[in-house]
This record gives sequence, C-alpha cells and structure tokens, in this order.
Amino acid sequence: MAKKNKKNINEMTFLDHLEELRWLLVRSSAAILIGATIAWYFSDFIFKTIIFGPMEGDFITYQFFCDLAHKYDLDKSFCDATLNFSIQNTEIEGQISLLVWTCITAGLIISFPYILLQFWNFISPALYKKEKKNAVKFIVISSLLFFLGVAFGYFVLTPLSLNFLSTFSVSDVIKNDINVNSYIGTVKTTTLATGLVFELPIIIYFLSSLGLVTPSFLREYRKWAYVIILIIAAIVTPPDVISQIIVTIPLVILFEISIFISAFINNKNNKKITTT
Repeated sequence: MAKKNKKNINEMTFLDHLEELRWLLVRSSAAILIGATIAWYFSDFIFKTIIFGPMEGDFITYQFFCDLAHKYDLDKSFCDATLNFSIQNTEIEGQISLLVWTCITAGLIISFPYILLQFWNFISPALYKKEKKNAVKFIVISSLLFFLGVAFGYFVLTPLSLNFLSTFSVSDVIKNDINVNSYIGTVKTTTLATGLVFELPIIIYFLSSLGLVTPSFLREYRKWAYVIILIIAAIVTPPDVISQIIVTIPLVILFEISIFISAFINNKNNKKITTT
C-alpha cells in the first residue's frame, strides 16, 4: 500500500485506482463504525432528547415561532405544538434494528469530516499543486456547510414538517398511530438530505471546474429554483409570511452563492485559456 501511494498518478493502473478506492471505503466504513459506537454509548440521549425532542411542545423551534406569533400577531398554532399522534413499534426486531441504524446514521454525521479527508486524498493526485494546498479549506468549509445543513434540517425543517404532517387529516375517523420507523425515517431523511443540500456550493465548484455547469445555466433556471424553494417553504410552514421567509432565505442564499462560485471558476478558466 505504501508503494502505491508513492506512485505518480500517471503511473497508476486501473487496478491501482480501484485499490485506492477500496481502502477509501474501508477507512470511511471504519470511521462510521467508530462514530456509531460513540452514538450507541449516548443512545438514551439521542433518542429521548434529539430524535423525540420535536414531539414536545416546549421544543426550541416551537417556542421560537410562538414568540414570533405573539410579537407580530401571527398564526399561533405553534404555541400548542405537541404532536397529536402516538408512536408504535409493529415488528419483533424493530427496536433493535432501529437502534443499530440510528447509531450508524449518527456515526456517519460524526465522521463526515474524516470521510471528506479520505475523498480529498483520493482525488488530490489529479489536482494541481495550488489546488492541493486547499485541502484544509475544502474540509473545513464542506464540513461547516454539512453541519449547518443538518442543524437547519433538524431545528427548522423537521419540526415544521412533523407539525404539518401530524395535523393534516383527510377524515376525523382516521387516528394517527405512526410506526416508529416512519417517524425516525422522516427525521433522519430530512436532516441528512438538508445537510447534503447545503453542500450545493461545493458541488457547483467541482462541476464548474469540470465545465459541466456554467453561471449562465444557473441564472437561466434561477426562477424555477426559486419557485421550488417557495413551494417547499409554503408546504412545511404555517400560513404566515415570516415563517416562510425563515425557511426560504437560507436556501436562496445557497443558490446565489453557487452562482457566484460558478462565475468565479468560469472567469478563472477563461483567464487560463487567454494566457495560454
């Protein structure tokens, strides 16, 4: 393995690249398992305080929107936001499986910076020397964006979505007895998906560097992006403007930052072409 690391990228065969990829996956999986072990030790806190926290009426997000409602005379549905459903387990091995996969998900979140480091080490041989020096910036910024996205997904989108879904009803005859896998799946999916969405500027950076995305393309479809963002905000928030703005602003800022990054990379590539 040490010998392969010393090889120039031009000297590496396809099998050498596969070997590097295999070790990347092995090290990343080991990091996730270590993070999962840490999460298992704190599993009581994770389940009672974090996962089931948005079910409580005194959850920080509900209190925040309740204070806004009183201050600006808005919709006060969040002032009594205890979710109107019970959670049940319907499978004999359900709770064991739930514990395992929840710990693995937490392990993934905990080990995310290390996984980014492994990814950077894998692609760095193909980068220029100047780009290799940006390793620390890449890992720090990407990790920060991911954790901000996870926080936004957990503290904003998750409670708003749960509040909307728990109060929605097609008939008074139907009683909500939610399967625990469905509830926790919603929390995990919303949180992780938002964390990945917040990686949009990083993704646009690489796509623009490869010439697959241009700022003109992003500007052309900006209106459609805004429409999608507004629809999402309207669905998960109560019917008042302030709540929708709170959800919309971060997503709009991310998209605008992505356009700026794409334009910067595009101008940089054009300067290289003109100088050569």
